[in-house]
Amino acid sequence: MPTSSSVKDLHAPPLRSCCRPAAALAACLPAAAQLPEPVARVLAEQGLASDAVSLLVLRGDQTVLAHLAERPMQPASTMKLVTTLVGLEHLGPVFRGRTELLTNGDLNNGILKGDLVLRGGADADLSGEVLEGMLRALHNAGIRRIEGNLVLDRTLFNPARVDVGLPPFDESPEAYYNVIPDALLINKNMLQIDMRSTSTRLQLDMQPALAGVTISSNMRLIDADCARWEEGWKLPEAVPGSDGKIKVVLNGTYPKNCARTNSINVLDRDDYIDGLFRLKWKQLGGKLSGRTLPGSTPQDARLLAEHRARALPEVVRDTNKPSDNALARTLFLSMGALASDPVLGSRPLPPLADPLTQAPQTTYARADMAIRNWMRGHGIDDSGFVIENGSGLSRIERISPLQMGQLLRAGLRSNWAPEFLASIPIAATDGTMRRRLNGSPAAGRARLKTGTLRNVVALAGYVPDATGVQNVVVAFVNDEFAGEGRGRAVVDALVDWVARSGGQPPLPAPASAQPGIAPAAMPVAASAR
Repeated sequence: MPTSSSVKDLHAPPLRSCCRPAAALAACLPAAAQLPEPVARVLAEQGLASDAVSLLVLRGDQTVLAHLAERPMQPASTMKLVTTLVGLEHLGPVFRGRTELLTNGDLNNGILKGDLVLRGGADADLSGEVLEGMLRALHNAGIRRIEGNLVLDRTLFNPARVDVGLPPFDESPEAYYNVIPDALLINKNMLQIDMRSTSTRLQLDMQPALAGVTISSNMRLIDADCARWEEGWKLPEAVPGSDGKIKVVLNGTYPKNCARTNSINVLDRDDYIDGLFRLKWKQLGGKLSGRTLPGSTPQDARLLAEHRARALPEVVRDTNKPSDNALARTLFLSMGALASDPVLGSRPLPPLADPLTQAPQTTYARADMAIRNWMRGHGIDDSGFVIENGSGLSRIERISPLQMGQLLRAGLRSNWAPEFLASIPIAATDGTMRRRLNGSPAAGRARLKTGTLRNVVALAGYVPDATGVQNVVVAFVNDEFAGEGRGRAVVDALVDWVARSGGQPPLPAPASAQPGIAPAAMPVAASAR
């Protein structure tokens, strides 16, 4: 991407807007604007058409640049900005998901006669170590034997298991980015596999260890570059045995004399929790006589142990900085299932019936409505907005740069603006932006959320200009040829241009000098009334 002194300080003039309320901003935008010379040049160099991009730059109440900004586009992971900002405003900074162990059984001489319920509450930090700590609390309370079943209560979300029967998003359903959350997700259901080979043998180690689960390999050792080991990776399998045990089988090829680690989601999550619970309970000297099965918590159940996740601002940071899909999806569903509680951190919302079918409303429908109500309350028209899971890992999610820009502008005025801004990756510094925009004046100053799918490259966030004024910047590239750095070069050029701008901008290069760029639908210097 050309970002050095070869990039001229040329700027499109601001639209002198008299339409300051967010709801009226759309009426003040041209359909397409002349693109800044550096952006138009990079667009042409990368072989992308001008209608493949939608751009918006807001400086306070002024619109600096608007190019097809009202058009709903695939945002990829920039959709996480919607989920995290509305999540902070809807649930508040003291919100915490939580996990509980409960029973309505009787305890006598170290024996719990009855079922033990593990109830999920969208705990973003639920891990094997957390489960072990909760089981230790049972042990310290004198429980040694459970004469009943382990009941897994995921009913906070409706439906409880949206992952069951859902076709895979892509060819890597075992990858972490594809994990579909539920209300009781331990370790994100991931197994960490350590693979070490010699010239003749492949040694495997699996973490965490699970009762009744082993690992084996059908991988063939080959002469290949260890750095490119993933080229021989094939989808692993979880194979049940006649004895009730499960074998995780790795497939494909693997280089000789290679050591690598991979994390996979291949076990059914009920089997995962069963193996983890039984092993850790046994290590504490406990026994479980019953089965592990899904269910719900009896109304007369009493609390035995609990765990509360970190406060929401910390989870939001871990969502946006590395672009964590599972955390974003959990937060999205939490908005449809939970309310903030000043003492407990969170409490379930009462069930609501669908007005048409009278069936219980799905968690998705309630989360979708929570976001739309927030948008409408801030004067943002939600027409054309589509949210499927709140992470951007979707082929149907849509948002326009105008809607995203208005949301980001509202983020600056939010009570939780410091928490929100602190979650967004810093250019050339951390998160998914740590290797982007080095050498640009945006480095170390701009806060930008990235988004990437096969046909999508996106950036959205805040870029200070040369005078220190904060600009809202949204850039979406939707094109089959957006990959291999082409779309990234365009959106990075826009950010660099904004970071070099400031004050009264001169006119951009003539439209005739910008290959493939049509003249604006209305003059960009015209006053919109």
